[in-house]
Amino acid sequence: MKRFWLLDFGFLIGRSESKKVSCLALCALLLALSFPAQAQQPKKIPRIAYLGIGSSLNPGPKPGGDAVVRLGALRQGLRELGYEEGKNIIIEYRTAAGRPDRIPGLVAELAQLKTDVIVWAATQATAKEIKTIPIVYVGTSDFVATGLVASLARPGGNITGITSLAPELGGKRLELLKETVPKLSRVALLSDPASSSNAVELEQLRGPAAGLAVTLRTVEVRGPDDIEKAFATMIRERIEGLSTLSGPVNNTNRIRITEMAAKNKLPSIYHQSLFVEGGGLMSYGPNLADMYRRAATFVDKILKGRKPADLPVEQPTKFELIINLKAAKQIGRTIPPNVLARADKVIR
Repeated sequence: MKRFWLLDFGFLIGRSESKKVSCLALCALLLALSFPAQAQQPKKIPRIAYLGIGSSLNPGPKPGGDAVVRLGALRQGLRELGYEEGKNIIIEYRTAAGRPDRIPGLVAELAQLKTDVIVWAATQATAKEIKTIPIVYVGTSDFVATGLVASLARPGGNITGITSLAPELGGKRLELLKETVPKLSRVALLSDPASSSNAVELEQLRGPAAGLAVTLRTVEVRGPDDIEKAFATMIRERIEGLSTLSGPVNNTNRIRITEMAAKNKLPSIYHQSLFVEGGGLMSYGPNLADMYRRAATFVDKILKGRKPADLPVEQPTKFELIINLKAAKQIGRTIPPNVLARADKVIR
């Protein structure tokens, strides 16, 4: 109940100055006590989380780079929107280090911390099970086909975000690989069965492959122990080129994959730039940093009261071709000038 004080200053007239000061001090104290206690409590600082499936957050020269790139871009995007970590926003960092079975425990931990939003870089299958925390999902997935949202325009639940899946990407990679290896006729697709988007990617590749007179061979990798066997299969079947499909197994084992491709002198093009920065030949796909900077705008809108259900899912707008000339030399290949001229970044 609010209390109101009626103060009569009339009695101060004619009194000594010291008594006037004392009475004024008493009045000020009574006014301060009249405000509700909750008005004096500090404002709650929003708490968001980054949750990844990939490697650790340590920015080493090999594993760890993916989380560091994503986090750096997310933090930059938040700074551009006026958020300063530790002052007006708190960011929790969690990664499953390549183990999907750890995700439920990490989510439970974030729920206990009363997290306001999760920027989700983990598996979409687990994301669908979370109903109580708003999620900004960033990754390669057909949001509708995998059941993450009802539609791209109106997600309808607690999930929205940015998909890196675009119909033309797989075909463009095949085209670039064919230009690099003109006699290319047999291409292996390194597939991750844990990724529900792989079926969509494969379907989108059939038309472009036929147009380029290329036969596709899907080779599945379910874990790190399958990588050497996968490359043995490619060599045995006289595969002439390699392209990767998206998924946590491929992403977390990218260094081993690029090493095996180099060892077997297999021209390869990857779906993510981190493969090339780790020693791969070429990559073509969405700019990873740009996607996570854009994820910050979703976080901002949700913290300001918007619901994920009403925030349309976005598709990538910025793509990049990266070529590693060191890797080309290692496998004895020369990148044609017309391909090299289109590169957004060249590693020499």
